Amino acid sequence: MIGNLVLRSLDRGALAFLATLAAIGILVPLLNLVVPASSPFHLSSYFVALFGKYLCFGLLALSIDLIWGYCGILSLGHGAFFALGGYAMGMYLMRQIGTRGVYAHPVLPDFMVFLNWPELPVYWYGFQHFAYAAVMVLFVPGLLAFVFGWFAFRSRVTGVYLSIITQALTFALMLGFFRNNLGFGGNNGLTDFKDILGFNVQAPTTRAALFVSSVLALMLGFIICRVVVSSKFGKVLVAIRDAETRARFLGYRVEAYKLFVFTLSACMAGVAGALYVPQVGIINPSEFSPGNSIEAVIWVAVGGRGTLTGAVLGAVLVNYGKTYFTSGLLASYWLFVLGGLFVAVTLLLPRGIVGTIQHHWREWRGRRVAAGVPYAAPRPAE
Repeated sequence: MIGNLVLRSLDRGALAFLATLAAIGILVPLLNLVVPASSPFHLSSYFVALFGKYLCFGLLALSIDLIWGYCGILSLGHGAFFALGGYAMGMYLMRQIGTRGVYAHPVLPDFMVFLNWPELPVYWYGFQHFAYAAVMVLFVPGLLAFVFGWFAFRSRVTGVYLSIITQALTFALMLGFFRNNLGFGGNNGLTDFKDILGFNVQAPTTRAALFVSSVLALMLGFIICRVVVSSKFGKVLVAIRDAETRARFLGYRVEAYKLFVFTLSACMAGVAGALYVPQVGIINPSEFSPGNSIEAVIWVAVGGRGTLTGAVLGAVLVNYGKTYFTSGLLASYWLFVLGGLFVAVTLLLPRGIVGTIQHHWREWRGRRVAAGVPYAAPRPAE
């Protein structure tokens, strides 16, 4: 039954997108591990880690598009769930260092030894096990989103007010995680990772495996989003987005729908953060910065709100531009470029890149049908 539901939710465009991701997940590791470094087709480990980071950002953008593009919930604090997932994975990686740290303590991380912590805090227990950390990657962001959404949606906080509250949430978490006495490394965060599941995080094979894991997570997240938005549940979400009062008048429990999709989105963001940390080698409170969450919203707007594929494309393109512009003489002008890009998209491409392409495609197809030209339309998602 689940398989039929998945198949019904995937149209030709979705299948093409998944096939592209699968090809990337196969080709990139092969070009890195198999092709010799002297070949022009060789991809460096730096490129693998960099593009793996882009894929994690794509999953974060996908989670935002699910709630913003299809339910009208504009979250300006989704970076909080991303960072919490990252910290859960970072705590596991710190527990794997053991006596290889600077202070060679078998249990306490280096920053706790430096700050004279007498023993490991209770909330660090269990993170020496990968399975426990994987559960926390989903549970902690999901629990925060559930509790926050329970109060916010039951109070019928919507629009710009909800956006401001989510921004305040991530800002408060950033201030808290900056404190040394909270037990998360303070402003330095968690770093100097050694192993993951017994493999060296710096080894090319491990980086390739993390890249493939990022591809698989993005594919799974995309399928989940397609199933949600293509179902009757997704149609209710769109109704809530377009006319929340009318949907409530028709008898739908709007708060329950919002709470579910918001919690699901937070769990997806947590997974993105967990895959991000071992590939970049650090997690610190700056990931909670409200600016990061706003930037993620820009990715979705650039790619195309309410398109799913556009959110991923926007994340990759904007972050590639960020890498390009912040590595040369234009580094100090990146924020101006980003702001100008957002303004340009808002004025010239309000539907985003993919949304604009889809709009013109539908218009072209409509003109052909009106002119009597036969056209074999793709099977629409049910």
